[in-house]
Amino acid sequence: MTKYLISFPSSAMVVSDAELPAVSDAAHAVVREAKDAGVWVFGGGIDESIPPVMVDADGRVTEGTYPETMKIEGGYTVLELPAPEDAAHWAARIAAACRCPQEVRAFMYDPES
Repeated sequence: MTKYLISFPSSAMVVSDAELPAVSDAAHAVVREAKDAGVWVFGGGIDESIPPVMVDADGRVTEGTYPETMKIEGGYTVLELPAPEDAAHWAARIAAACRCPQEVRAFMYDPES
């Protein structure tokens, strides 16, 4: 089976403060369904209040990140599924819950993961 990354940037989810509890409930319902279906691997949102750091091979930590990844933020879900159509199905459910389109990407196969 293939692992799929289903994600969206923070700016895509435009909901009012009043809508947030309903969005949260709907998203958590999809999470529970994915767990019950045995396809859940991981999910969460990037904490944008904590800046990224770079860690070198010697363990040295410096503030910042690669220029190409300055805008990594938002919500991420990883599911393990048999086919791209299944990923599209779950992405549609997440899109409905979060009220914004979802991007789907497949991870390359790695026998160790």
